[in-house]
Amino acid sequence: MGLSSLVYPGAHHTRFEHALGGMHLMQEAIRVLKKKEVSISDKEAESMQLAILLHDIGHGPFSHTTEATLAGIISHEEISLHIMNKLNEELKGALDVAIAIFTNQYHKKFMHQLIVGQIDLDRMDYLKRDSFYSGATEGNINSKRIIEMMAVVDDQLAFEEKCIYSIEKFLMARRLMYWQVYLHKTSISAEFLLVKILQRVRHCFENGISPSLSPALGFFMSQKIGKSDFSGEALENFLSLDDSDIIQGLKTWQYHDDFILSKMSKMLIERNLLKIKIQTYPFDPSEVDLKIELLKNYSFKESDYQNFVFTGSISNQTYVPLDKEILILLKNGKLTRLQEANPFFSSNELSQIQVKYYLCYPRNTNLS
Repeated sequence: MGLSSLVYPGAHHTRFEHALGGMHLMQEAIRVLKKKEVSISDKEAESMQLAILLHDIGHGPFSHTTEATLAGIISHEEISLHIMNKLNEELKGALDVAIAIFTNQYHKKFMHQLIVGQIDLDRMDYLKRDSFYSGATEGNINSKRIIEMMAVVDDQLAFEEKCIYSIEKFLMARRLMYWQVYLHKTSISAEFLLVKILQRVRHCFENGISPSLSPALGFFMSQKIGKSDFSGEALENFLSLDDSDIIQGLKTWQYHDDFILSKMSKMLIERNLLKIKIQTYPFDPSEVDLKIELLKNYSFKESDYQNFVFTGSISNQTYVPLDKEILILLKNGKLTRLQEANPFFSSNELSQIQVKYYLCYPRNTNLS
């Protein structure tokens, strides 16, 4: 949930809870599919549970917020795989099948689709869980109904035709949760500010200044780690990181001699966030320049203005017809794609990427 708790005070749940919830839903899916005579051995059932239990283990502090800043071009999915491989070595190959399922290398493709797909157990858990803890009831989906309607045809995950309205609710819930919760303007303002702070910490290291921080966080802030480096020492340091490393850093950095780092850290701690405007079309450069002009009374470099005034875009897509297709098992036994089973899902509105543009800037010009 990143920094969503600044908007939704109840949203303090963790990925540990989400991982357990995902494993519970996997147990339910296995029960339903076995009842429908889908062949799943005890070893496969165990491996399916392990795969979803570990699928998000590569996330770092504050979830997606710090992913690119800490680990660079390596994704949390790749980090998850590194960790799973390390565990597998220690467990002498006990995760072989789980890793094959996670990476979609196992011959029964439906097992991977239960973890990674447009309607998967991962999303089923986080939508219902995040809806509950945030209080945003739009995300409250009927996961039990969707799981009960699961089927496997030619090793592909499908859903019985009578489940179509539950699928519609699922897709719309995900769309609304993104705009209302995950991409809430106050949440993303705080997350952008945290990213800027970490970038400034790295800037300090590059300029011979060493802000006080934990050894694990210092490992990533003092150097750029590439994909080929992410093993051994890098992985051990990454596993040592959690939200508290960042929080303790912020509490220390607010008193740092670097004005930019100090000011941004204090802003986040005191919830004096950057104001954010969101609209459906790009901001005129003159409007951005006007916000920057207000900062010119301060003695920091012009290149530092971008820490307080910046623009960009966010996007959301309800349904991706050509990506990990949702298959429907018709009453006559035939298999078809969701958009062919119901004209509603052929709508351009559903498949179109919705883009919104943001402009962040200080609420006032008093940065002293």
